[in-house]
Amino acid sequence: MCLAVPLKLVEIHGNDAVGEALGTRRKIRVDFIPEPKPGDYVMVHAGFAIERLPERQALEDLETWEELDDALR
Repeated sequence: MCLAVPLKLVEIHGNDAVGEALGTRRKIRVDFIPEPKPGDYVMVHAGFAIERLPERQALEDLETWEELDDALR
């Protein structure tokens, strides 16, 4: 089973980037995303952005992650 999470790109330096979600920042790679820009939402798996997401979908996915986190506490 694969698990990917949506992150918002906040910094980009070549193919290295920083993504943020739910108050956490992660270093990621954006090799597979054409013309990534700060503010883009991307789906991240194993440290690589694998797909650009529409903002609405990313926010809905993040809301689901928050609900899951709340349920596990």
